[in-house]
Amino acid sequence: MTSKKTILTVDDQPDSLLVLDDLLSQQFNVIPASNGQQALDILNASPDSIDLILLDIMMPVMDGLETCKIIKATLGLQDIPLLFITSSESDADEAYALSLGAEDLIHKPYSAPVVLARVANHLQLAQARQRERDYAKRLEQEVELRTEEIVNKSNQLVRQNRRLQTAQQATITAFCSLVEVRDNETGNHILRTQNFVLALAQHLQNHPRFAQELSDANIDLLYKSAPLHDIGKVAIPDRILLKPGKLDAEEWRLMQRHCEYGRDAIARAKDVFAEGQGGEFLRYALDIAYCHHEHWDGNGYPQQLKGEEIPLSARLMAIADVYDALISKRVYKNSCTHEKSIAIIKEGSGSQFDPDLVQGMLDIEQEFHAIAMQYNDAEIAAR
Repeated sequence: MTSKKTILTVDDQPDSLLVLDDLLSQQFNVIPASNGQQALDILNASPDSIDLILLDIMMPVMDGLETCKIIKATLGLQDIPLLFITSSESDADEAYALSLGAEDLIHKPYSAPVVLARVANHLQLAQARQRERDYAKRLEQEVELRTEEIVNKSNQLVRQNRRLQTAQQATITAFCSLVEVRDNETGNHILRTQNFVLALAQHLQNHPRFAQELSDANIDLLYKSAPLHDIGKVAIPDRILLKPGKLDAEEWRLMQRHCEYGRDAIARAKDVFAEGQGGEFLRYALDIAYCHHEHWDGNGYPQQLKGEEIPLSARLMAIADVYDALISKRVYKNSCTHEKSIAIIKEGSGSQFDPDLVQGMLDIEQEFHAIAMQYNDAEIAAR
């Protein structure tokens, strides 16, 4: 059963209050007040109990206009529909009364159908506005809840991404530690080649041939993967890996197998990572380890790939690795100067190396030189 709405009637004329009571009491609860102050006392005592106010304008103690101003300025009261009661026929008076925030006016002497219709209409409008406010509040709460969920999910993804990055770096570090234990090359070789690849990839990022692959994200993966290019050397016997002189044919054949060994080791590591869970960087590492000794003209190893059959990551590493080998002293050779090393790389354009990558290196050869100096070994002759 729907409870009756409560109407506060405010008028200093007792007969006017009686007329309103007769008109409204069958459908509504009616609470009378004789002036504005009394009306405010009732409202402040129980603001949620009043559903509509009928307010006379001309009254002693506090008139209707002043009472309306206070009601419409008071939080908790301002949304109660307020209808002025007036005997004035002045348009200016009506306009002013409505400007104070009143919803409507009812003229004296009362017409019962008009009073009932106006009261019913404004109660319905008030209910509709309340439903809108309730809906807006629920929507706001839902937005806050969804926003909190999104923030929490975002933070969770950030934490997961950090864990993935940590796992990636740990994998690389572990692999590189194996290389450094077995190889006669230093950790600075890894840092130099890594940064050569980074510098060359960034320089060629807008090149028409390479722009699609060399996104910021992919360059970051290349940078992470580059240190694993010689991981396969862990499987090469010491007598070959550390031999101070030139390798014979059989020894060279075995040395070349480091590309396959590296591919296999990285492939096994890659299988540990679930699809889409951080193993993407190992795809580049696998290509680099397996293919960085391929030649542009097809005369490299281990597959004799030719041209763009060779992954771009491996072509980048080929230049970085050869340049570093040239400027570095090894047990089996002396070092070359930066200028001589650049000349050898240039001579290999179109045969050993991708011509566009060689040109990119020539464009930034001083950056290569600076990297070589930054991660300098005592034996480096990049001067």
